[in-house]
Formats: sequence, structure tokens, C-alpha cells
Amino acid sequence: MTGDPAFYLVAAIAVACLGLSKGGFIGFGLVATPLLALAIPPVQAAAILLPIMLAQDAFSAWSFRREWDRRIIAATLPGAALGIVLAWALAASVSDAAVRLAVGVLGLAFAVNHWSGRKPVKRDAPHGVFWGTVSGFTGTLANAGGPPFLIYAMPQQLAKMTFVGTMAIFFAALNAMKLVPFLALGQLTTGNLATSLALLPLALAANAAGIWLVRKVPADAFYRLAYALVAAISIALICQGGLGSSR
Repeated sequence: MTGDPAFYLVAAIAVACLGLSKGGFIGFGLVATPLLALAIPPVQAAAILLPIMLAQDAFSAWSFRREWDRRIIAATLPGAALGIVLAWALAASVSDAAVRLAVGVLGLAFAVNHWSGRKPVKRDAPHGVFWGTVSGFTGTLANAGGPPFLIYAMPQQLAKMTFVGTMAIFFAALNAMKLVPFLALGQLTTGNLATSLALLPLALAANAAGIWLVRKVPADAFYRLAYALVAAISIALICQGGLGSSR
């Protein structure tokens, strides 16, 4: 467990953003791992945040336990498990930068397609398996599983809270499955877990604030914000991927 005050300042901002994201404001969580990686190695940052995310996922899943779409979860979750296995198998041959760049391009194209008024692609079960696989793969390799899942889920015009609840259930299951690769990497050490525990109260408070806020925001405004955040996330991923590829 680190005692550096500067680390805890950065970590506090990271877990607060993560809490807002888990509460329903998609997009804020993207900055958590890169922000924490400014202070410590990226793999260690991801390992410290994973137990926090699991606790936040449990909190969100319980909060939205009656507000989620079983059809979407049934379509995407088997694919997510496959994506995690593929990521584990291909981790040595696929760069983080390439994954971020590809996800960014996909997400930006999705948002632009929505704003253009074009009819979205049919969202049947095979599409759910495909985008679930992409989400599991990119979420494991680059902590960028959000945009692929949203490409499948957002056009289905769910009620606002059902959409948020479905997202909460999906990522709770996805992050739980990601425990296996992190255990294999040996990153869930006593020191990292102690740091996670120290940050947990703030993380859960931010999570509760996010859930409270998302219930107050009108549905139309929420979805407009959601598409804008998908575009912003995608642009950030394209920048991260481009910079990483040029090094």
C-alpha cells in the first residue's frame, strides 16, 4: 500500500469518475485507469481499480436489480466470456494502442451514424454475441469494453433506467470474469488490495451519487448526453491509440 499523498489525490479523482460511470453516466470511467497510470504502472493501476469496480458493480447491480433487459444480457454475455478468452490468448500479439484505435473508430462511426438519422443495423441475438465478444476482448486488453456494448444496446430504445440497469448487470459480470486473468498475472497482491480497500468508501459514495443523478436526468437529455459521451470517448481512444502506435 502506497503512502504517497499525490497518488491518493490522483486516485481519488479516478475512483470518483469511475463511480459516476458505474452510476449510469457512461464515459467518465474511461479516464480512471489512464489517470491512475500517471502515478503508478498501468497494470498495477488496473489491478487496484478492479476490486473497486467489482464492489461498485455489485452496488449498481443491486440498485438496478429490477430494471434490466434479460434478452440483451442473454445475447451479449456468452460473447463477452469468449472475448475474454480470446484476449488472454492473444494478449502477447495485440497491442493496447491498436485495440484503443479500433474501438475509437467503431464508436465514433456509431455516433455519427446516429446523428445522421440513418436506420441502425438490426440488433438480433447474433449481433449481441458479436458485440459482446468485442466488448470482452477490448475490455480485457485495453479497459475499453464500453463502446462495443453500447453499439449494440443503445439503439434498442430501452427505457432510461432499464438501459442503465442492463449496462450495470453486463459490466458486473464482465469484470467478475476478468478476475481470472489478473490473478494469473499475479497483480492482486496484498499491497494492491489494501490500496483498493482504502479507496473503496469514496468509490461507493461516488457510485451512489451517480445513481441518484441519473434518476433525476430526463430520458431525452440522458440519451443525448450518452451519444455525446460515446463520441468523446471514441475520439479520446483514437488519440490514445494513435499516440501509442507512434511510439
